[in-house]
Amino acid sequence: MAGRRKLGRRFGWLWAAYAVSSYGTGLGFGALPLIAVLVLHSGPTQVAALAAAGRAVGALVAVPLGPWVEFRHKRPVMIAMDLIRFAALMSIPAAFALGLLGFVQLLLVSVVVAAADIAFKAASGAYLKALVPSQDLLVANGRFESTTWTSTMIGPPLGGAAIGLFGPVTTVVADAVSYLLSALGLRAIGGTEPGPARTAAPRLRAGDLLDGWRYLLAHPTLRPLLLNSIVVNGLIMASAPLLAVLLLGPLGFAPWQYGLVFAAPCVGGLIGSRLAHPLAARFGRHRTMTASGALRACWPVGLAFVGPGAPGMALIILVQLGLVTCCALFNPLLATYRLDHTETDRVVRTLSAWSISSSAAIAAMTALWGLLAAVTSPRAAIAAAGVVLLATPLLLPRREGTPGPPAPAGAGEAVDRV
Repeated sequence: MAGRRKLGRRFGWLWAAYAVSSYGTGLGFGALPLIAVLVLHSGPTQVAALAAAGRAVGALVAVPLGPWVEFRHKRPVMIAMDLIRFAALMSIPAAFALGLLGFVQLLLVSVVVAAADIAFKAASGAYLKALVPSQDLLVANGRFESTTWTSTMIGPPLGGAAIGLFGPVTTVVADAVSYLLSALGLRAIGGTEPGPARTAAPRLRAGDLLDGWRYLLAHPTLRPLLLNSIVVNGLIMASAPLLAVLLLGPLGFAPWQYGLVFAAPCVGGLIGSRLAHPLAARFGRHRTMTASGALRACWPVGLAFVGPGAPGMALIILVQLGLVTCCALFNPLLATYRLDHTETDRVVRTLSAWSISSSAAIAAMTALWGLLAAVTSPRAAIAAAGVVLLATPLLLPRREGTPGPPAPAGAGEAVDRV
């Protein structure tokens, strides 16, 4: 079976590093806002600022990182970003132990982690394209996607239990250590990688900073995919805090019920990621991607009709299961499509521009929908997001573009097949 295809020892280490950091992130999900509330007694305005400003400023800081990473070997950059995230997160329990923890530190940590996340994802995409043959990229991305949803399903409930037993900074320590273990896993990959696109660059050129956006906006199929992704992701993420307010407030859901209705549907992530390769093989990658991309927009509007008690829980689980399954099917196809249709010497800048745009859009839409909820109600704002999402399939490309040129000779020669 394609899903059991062996991609080599070096990919195995890369996957292991990804897995350990994903589970650490799952354990630490929502840790900074939780610390802000439980330790620093911050109000809703500060918590919202922590969520939005971290993404927005982190995205701004990451703008020059894209071209900087493009012209360097990718694995050392990935290791460096892991170590930066480890150091930033470990500063929180250290300050907490000394009684010096403050809101400004949480804000700075969120910015540093957000910027490092963007740089790491861009470098890892370019590294994966060089490490894995083109015909195996979808299998590799499907494995990453299944790992993401498994950690999302298991991590937050365990993290909540750990906080209850050992204190509010416990999951921050676990998340930090996971980045250290990820760095060690990346170090264990060994071998060589292709040289950077430009080896003699004393400084960044002004055009390098915007090259990723120019490439995306000029591409006939990547452009609509970018617009579709930032709108869909932004609206889904903007609705999340409003749904929390609705469920935990007027509808009277207990915290364990709130956790259950979002953890249980993550099984759809395993289903969708496993179906990506066989469905693409049968119906074609482009058709499968656009169909799943359209279907994922049809579910969130159902959240506007949620009520109290067991029927409300059942409705949320059903809606979230459909949404997660479609997203898990769409995401690896999108990731593979982006790599296939991006020239090798522009992968990092393109992926950085994509991540920065997504983070900025999520921050902006979260703030805008928070204002809409204040003017109307959380339920009305959730309904508005769902209605707008129904129109997003119009942004999906109708035709398949032409893949970019293959990687330079030798790009995959270090991959040891087993």
